[in-house]
Amino acid sequence: MELYDNDIRPQRALLISVDTGDFDAKSSMAELYDLAESAGAEVTASVIQKLEKPISATYVGTGRLEEIAELAKTQEVDLIIADSELTPTQIRNIEQETDVRVIDRTMLILDIFALRANSKEGKLQVEIAQLKYMLPRLTGKGVQMSRLGGGIGTRGPGESKLETDKRHIRRKLEALREQLSDIERHREQLRKRREKDGVITAAIVGYTNAGKSTLMNCLTDAGVLAKDQLFATLDPTSRALKLPNGVTVMLIDTVGLVRRLPHHLVEAFKSTLEEAATADVIINVCDASSEEALLHLDVTRELLQSLGCSDTPIITVFNKCDLAPTGEFTAEVSNSVRISAKKGEGIDNLLAAIEDNLPIRIKKVDFLLPFDKGGLAADIRKNGTLISEEYTADGILLTALVDEAMYGRLREFAV
Repeated sequence: MELYDNDIRPQRALLISVDTGDFDAKSSMAELYDLAESAGAEVTASVIQKLEKPISATYVGTGRLEEIAELAKTQEVDLIIADSELTPTQIRNIEQETDVRVIDRTMLILDIFALRANSKEGKLQVEIAQLKYMLPRLTGKGVQMSRLGGGIGTRGPGESKLETDKRHIRRKLEALREQLSDIERHREQLRKRREKDGVITAAIVGYTNAGKSTLMNCLTDAGVLAKDQLFATLDPTSRALKLPNGVTVMLIDTVGLVRRLPHHLVEAFKSTLEEAATADVIINVCDASSEEALLHLDVTRELLQSLGCSDTPIITVFNKCDLAPTGEFTAEVSNSVRISAKKGEGIDNLLAAIEDNLPIRIKKVDFLLPFDKGGLAADIRKNGTLISEEYTADGILLTALVDEAMYGRLREFAV
């Protein structure tokens, strides 16, 4: 649902940030701009102030806050979005000075998640994260609590629920966690079934808007929503992919990442992200056309390390290579390929890389089985991939794809 003020125009937003030198404020502000647009806002202006640390009472300095208030008034701003996590006191004081509703980066991302989540699990995860974030912020919300109705930062649980007492919210959280636990148990059962059946999994991870869903659609015709917006896909999608060597892997699309991803969201979506942690191969998709491609890769690597994926093979995929023809990053990253998922370029190289990184090496072999060993043909059909079968005067001539273990058992019959 697109957000409009009184169903007439998009909400006009003013972005504010404090540059303490702890991170690249300009790049972070550019990302905040994209996040705001993804939520349906029209960004009218942005303000960055350099400070050693944010002001505890007002986030920005008093003089800068007066400028922000004047700017908000002249540009008829409906919403102020801060590029940091604000305290209830900071929100209240900025609202009182500007008479404009204020949200922070975390609230904005939570709002986009609420807009994008489609599955029951995704909606539960978003609502839990929102309620946990809002619980200590129920008091002193000033303008935000007095202004009812729709708007960016109000999706999900809704303000009517947030106005109830903390005890009720804690009970609600408990009930939501129980529902989520049931879904997670079901997901774990499916995961164990895949392991028991010998299903090989490959998780597609990466920075948001890097083209993960487009790649998923390119490889499997999965029909996953692929839009040029942040967090277009929240709910994990699984599709089978048959590789050129005949091996079938289960591809899993996961939620996109952003820098400084709030811990509320990492925790809430941990069950989804754990699909990557348990995968046999990880496909880390990166937007090669972005000037911050390597930074985006670092964000993803840090999260993968926190999930315990250090020993899992990681294939770095530089997507959108048609927009970045020089390939300057590729040489710096091992086990990487360049592709354009949108145009289908480089896909053969990617499939070959997936084959090379499979936990089981596959061989294409011709076997000549004696007729009295015909039962071995059934084993090949069950545990390998039978390409052709022909009865000859000398025995059963088979061409098949088998793993190293099966090849070892049948080595004497190899032609």
